[in-house]
Amino acid sequence: MIAVITDTCACIPSPLARDLRIEVVPYYLHRGAETLRDQLDITSSEFYAWLPTAVPLPTTANPGPGDYLAAFRRVVAWATGAVVVTMTAKGSGAYQSACVAAEMAMAQQPDFRVAVVDTEQVAMVHGWAAIEAARCAQRGADLDAVAAVARAVAARGCMLKTADTLRYLYRGGRIGRARHLVGTLLNIKPIISMEAGVIVARGTARSIARACDRIVTLMASYGAADGPIKVAVTHAAAPERAERLLNAVTATYECREAWVSELSPVLGVHTGPGCVGVNFFPLSS
Repeated sequence: MIAVITDTCACIPSPLARDLRIEVVPYYLHRGAETLRDQLDITSSEFYAWLPTAVPLPTTANPGPGDYLAAFRRVVAWATGAVVVTMTAKGSGAYQSACVAAEMAMAQQPDFRVAVVDTEQVAMVHGWAAIEAARCAQRGADLDAVAAVARAVAARGCMLKTADTLRYLYRGGRIGRARHLVGTLLNIKPIISMEAGVIVARGTARSIARACDRIVTLMASYGAADGPIKVAVTHAAAPERAERLLNAVTATYECREAWVSELSPVLGVHTGPGCVGVNFFPLSS
């Protein structure tokens, strides 16, 4: 059987990751002199309660090669190979770390094959790629087929999200090609997405409610109206917003799978509390 390894940026709910036997490697959060493992040493509720008071903002770090090597050692007892699914390499060093670790692991154990997939995505689009790859692996597919599923889902996937402010993305250096929005955001809510692995602007709205309405409409431009989709609504300490957005999506589109997931703290550093968005992929290209 092929193992699927990803990280906490995928925002996969822990029960689902356990059920699918997905190995989740933590990112790191640096809070002053503390180094915290994302989702292990600090909970989302603790983190989002503290973040608005943080001076300076915490910083983040991707897993290193040693973290991925440790994950390979955990799965080698039951897996013949592994597919590692990472967020966009343009926003994190996780992909490069996983590639280094993969070469080391295959040199140490030549019969254990590893494929590393850069999704060019983030949050639950990255997560969907790992989830669908793991489901493929559970059906007995080989390494190449499992990796192909991850790549296909990532290529079809779309993230559209809004936030109370872009201040956190701007201060954290993750603003990408949405930088031009920063000067307009006193009372404007941005709508952002991913394109070729970087953040891009998709518009603005005068309120979160209007931004969410716009997100639901925009989904049609990315294949949501062409057939069934799978969707996860992610949020940062905004469960009510997330439920309202999920209800609007499921009322508008044919959703084969639809649920809510909270953004991990290491992503919340860059979004701030209040962020909400959709992460979906069409079931046919």
